[in-house]
Amino acid sequence: MVPKIMRKTVTLAVILVVVTTVGLFVVRPSLGGDEATKLAGRYGFAAQALNEAPAGARRERAVAPDLHHIRGWISSVGAAVAMADLRGLGRPTDACLVDPRDDSVTLRSVPGSGAPAYPLVQLIPSGLPYDHTMAPMGCVPADLDEDGDVDFVVHYWGRTPILYLNTGGIATPDGAKFRPTELVEPVAVWNTGTLNVGDIDGDGHLDLLVGNYFPDGARVLDPAAAGDGRMRMQDSMALGRNGGVNRILLTKPTGTPDTEPVISDASTALSATASSSWTLATGLQDLTGDGLPEIYQANDFGADQLMVNRSTPGNVRLTEVTGSRGMLTPKSQVLGHDSFKGMGVAFTHQGGNALPTIVVSNITTPFALHESNFAFVPTGNGTDLLDGKLPYEDRSEALGLARAGWCWDVRAGDFDNDGTDEIMQANGFLKGKVDRWPTLQELAMGNDELLRFPAAWPKFEPDDDLSGKEPNRFWAKGSSGKFFDIADAVGTSYPDNTRALAFGDFDGDGKLDALVANQWEDSQTLRNTAPAGPSAVLTLVKPGRAGGQVAAIGAKVELRHPRAPQRTQLYPANGHTGVSAPQTHLALPGGTPAEAVVTWRDGEVLHSATIQVEPGRRTVLLQRDGTAVAR
Repeated sequence: MVPKIMRKTVTLAVILVVVTTVGLFVVRPSLGGDEATKLAGRYGFAAQALNEAPAGARRERAVAPDLHHIRGWISSVGAAVAMADLRGLGRPTDACLVDPRDDSVTLRSVPGSGAPAYPLVQLIPSGLPYDHTMAPMGCVPADLDEDGDVDFVVHYWGRTPILYLNTGGIATPDGAKFRPTELVEPVAVWNTGTLNVGDIDGDGHLDLLVGNYFPDGARVLDPAAAGDGRMRMQDSMALGRNGGVNRILLTKPTGTPDTEPVISDASTALSATASSSWTLATGLQDLTGDGLPEIYQANDFGADQLMVNRSTPGNVRLTEVTGSRGMLTPKSQVLGHDSFKGMGVAFTHQGGNALPTIVVSNITTPFALHESNFAFVPTGNGTDLLDGKLPYEDRSEALGLARAGWCWDVRAGDFDNDGTDEIMQANGFLKGKVDRWPTLQELAMGNDELLRFPAAWPKFEPDDDLSGKEPNRFWAKGSSGKFFDIADAVGTSYPDNTRALAFGDFDGDGKLDALVANQWEDSQTLRNTAPAGPSAVLTLVKPGRAGGQVAAIGAKVELRHPRAPQRTQLYPANGHTGVSAPQTHLALPGGTPAEAVVTWRDGEVLHSATIQVEPGRRTVLLQRDGTAVAR
């Protein structure tokens, strides 16, 4: 018989081994000194303020009386940024910025772009129903009348989105030349947190994918809305399905410039669960090869959805596909069964895969809600989706991408022009002095039946802190194939509360730059100072219905470079509230020209053409006869 003291010693030893082993699994990967220095040496950024605090800047919103004790939580979103080329300079030297400190939506010349500055242009909904109970949440460039100049769709809490038609062409931006017009009539109370654009039904025209958050009709920002019965919080920490109704709005241009398109509501194509989720980000990407974008919907407080697109012009058909769970796979890391807080989504081709990896931001704060980001890596082919099978599994931990903080927008791009994407991730929630994580954890462990009632929530006020000092992340791939956060070393690590990121080469030097939209703080430009190699920046356009040339949103490019083959798709509005430039950025290591295959959809016809890609900026016209002309 083994003596009791020895049994206790063996038991303690086993426990120690198990704890140590588990601890090794949860330690964030780190680089050795030499490799860290070498990796960081490939990147660099110079930061500059994109805006400054407006007069009378505030740090909280006026909210409905029932929400007053959680006004810090309610006030945590609204910053947004988009890149655009309003002046026809061939590079995205203009920005549309939403600043929650005064609820302004402004067009401005990007500092550091080298383009002439001009007076700020405010997008104001003159003549339309608008008051203090409404606030902008995002600004999305989209040429919906297809006349060749950039219009903007602004979405709000408290009302339906507004289209600002650009009636001034590509001259210096002027507020009087952006005419506000309703997209949805009659005007209703929507609380839209994200909005994406792409040709969902395959008729050749852009459609709008609207992600709503708080329930329709809930007057979240109305201090006079005491006892509003429609005002509800999430009905579950893991299966929240009582949010605002998500929408799919199909557009058809009239053919007349500066005229709003005909709008058709195709929202019934969404399932009941997809329609009522608390959506914070969406992603469009053709995964099956038919030119129609599948939809990834990242939801707060509940499972995300991947919808396979089987639409025909005017008829949207979507089928949800979910993953299967193995013996060692946690349920929360299976797409369609996950229970985290999805707040951003990006697509990146890694390792030559035909299918992209899908990166999703969640909450990953140590000693708090330590969930996990997702990196859904392809395990099969796109045709599997048509058979109802999901060819993806989460490998975020193996790739080093699992943990980052309270994450929002996430975006992938090649910042050193080597043919491999880096990943930038927005971070931070509520900056203050009093740590409120203990009370949030109590809420998370409470009864779901109480969660929907604002009165059951603990206080989250403006001086409270929830992951308020977590820096943004810059993930670069090391020699092992894992990603490492080197933000501190390359100049992107700031303790701001960031909501949105936008990528594009705004200074025209062939390297990707970034814009950063911060909540309650100045936003920033990040100009790329890396010693990067040659690249090609392609502006893909196609004929518009009103005579102009419009961005070929949804076009795919496969670069057949002998050293650095690459794939990408043009969906600049993927994510939370950041919109990148509508351009394709390709690395050309060694400056060697290479062939690229461009695939695009023109109505029901799927075209494909081969072009020669050389270093520098070029415009490629994708013509209706299926040819592509580079100039």
